[in-house]
Amino acid sequence: MEVLLRANCLQRLATPCFLRALHKDYRTVAPQNFSNYESMKQGFKLEIPEYFNFANDVLDQWAKKEKAGMRPSNPAFWWINGNGEEVKWSFEELGSLSRKFANILTEACALQRGDRVIAILPRIPEWWLANVACLRTGTVFISGTTQLTQKDILYRLQTSKAKCIITNEVLAPAVDAIASKCENLHSKLIVSQTPREGWGNLKEMMKHASDNHTCVKTKHNEMMAIYFTSGTSGSPKMTEHSHSSYGLGLSINGRCWLDLTPSDIMWNTSDTGWAKTAWSSVFSPWTQGACVFVHYLPRFEPTSILQTLSRFPITVFCSAPTAYRMLLQKDMTGYKFESLNHCVTAGEPINPEVTEQWRNKMGLDIYEGYGQTETVLICGNFKGMKIKPGSMGKPSPAFDVQILDLNGNVLPPGQEGDIGIQVLPNRPFGLFTGYVDNPSKTASTLRGNFYITGDRGYMDEDGYFWFVARSDDIILSSGYRIGPFEVENVLNEHPAVAESAVVSSPDSIRGEVVKAFIVLKPDYKANDKEQLKKEIQEHVKKTTAPYKYPRKVEFIQELPKTISGKIKRNELRKKERETI
Repeated sequence: MEVLLRANCLQRLATPCFLRALHKDYRTVAPQNFSNYESMKQGFKLEIPEYFNFANDVLDQWAKKEKAGMRPSNPAFWWINGNGEEVKWSFEELGSLSRKFANILTEACALQRGDRVIAILPRIPEWWLANVACLRTGTVFISGTTQLTQKDILYRLQTSKAKCIITNEVLAPAVDAIASKCENLHSKLIVSQTPREGWGNLKEMMKHASDNHTCVKTKHNEMMAIYFTSGTSGSPKMTEHSHSSYGLGLSINGRCWLDLTPSDIMWNTSDTGWAKTAWSSVFSPWTQGACVFVHYLPRFEPTSILQTLSRFPITVFCSAPTAYRMLLQKDMTGYKFESLNHCVTAGEPINPEVTEQWRNKMGLDIYEGYGQTETVLICGNFKGMKIKPGSMGKPSPAFDVQILDLNGNVLPPGQEGDIGIQVLPNRPFGLFTGYVDNPSKTASTLRGNFYITGDRGYMDEDGYFWFVARSDDIILSSGYRIGPFEVENVLNEHPAVAESAVVSSPDSIRGEVVKAFIVLKPDYKANDKEQLKKEIQEHVKKTTAPYKYPRKVEFIQELPKTISGKIKRNELRKKERETI
């Protein structure tokens, strides 16, 4: 495999040691030059090794370079909590601690290669150790947001057949309440200062664990991780990624889009439950030997974000478009961002006005990237390229991206169609293996020789791609992807609701928000519909992850439906956009 490196040079990614591709001495590396996009595309080649493990072939190799003085004094991991507490690890320390964690998984939890582990943790260091420990043991890592409710956790444990769960004292009671219904679950680890009956206390166990552990030798196509993704007509699906699809595939993000070197400090604000954290807080920066910066930050606070960017030497910042919109509403005149030199965004389209305002206030462009839970970076605005505000850039060097019609034919520039990635005759790396235990859904993503992303867009005459809309009913709100099916299910459980339909509604801050159209039961008398609206919203917040609740509610007499009785969400979406 060859990819564009610093100084616009191509170097071999030799196997089995991935880091043989990395420059021999970081001090001799010139700044990167991405001005020639076509050269980058043409120079890209791929050789997938038979065996690959990110912990052994990347992290441990950086630890060796670090020890030999061939990497700057940057920490590998830098965590703060906003209250003065701080954790800094070198790659060598990350290796030692993750090997201790690996021994806990294999010895105390009796996990074997291929077993599945669910981690539901906030932005704390143990989440990163769990990632690496699973890599070392060949166990399959599954991450969940801390906003999951008891019902959500039950579904994920039963569906994934996970044998181990790692969480904190906040969610442990919810796990205990449903654990008896999860026949595969036999190990529970808690990150807490105090013991809890029936749980292994990870902090105490780490004190006594040995760091003598040999990383398993995993094949490149073995299952490495599962991410749950929402759907439009069913419960969340399990997206499978192999050791090569993320472990190797996200090197493209780190080099070509994030533009990272070992001297960089990368801060990505994504929730630990989302694949974007794997993108920009694990694989992409550590492939490049950069520092992963983490702020505990339980909720998004614009002032805390600005203070952190000003106080710490963060060089690369990644956040959702919603975050940039919220930051721009604050007075920035009192802050200095002396280290920051590269800003990126993904998760939802960003308004051209936001990028212009950010440039005027910060003197920096925002480089938009486009990808999915099922992929790595599909398109991006790369350093040195002309940025067309509103465009998601040009295709990643790993993918042949096209705009397709309903028959899988490639459309010419300017015509709207479905965004697809060519997967036949040669399936590119960086693409998910499939939806676990769901071959029909996996097959439905193929059209001719292409994987269909589910997004619609067009390509202009210069080869830039432009997002138009989702082709299904997924709602993109503040970087979250929300499927209407789950929300409607919860709404319909409320005693006042006869039926409901959930669609996206335009919003100036969040891009889109969830709107529920609700038909009340004939015999239900609502004296105060505003009060009923709040009651229904609270019902959703308590039953499923709070970010899914409908911020807008409209009571109507009947829902538009097809002859066969299916809800016409497209009509409701159209109505919503016409009235905003």
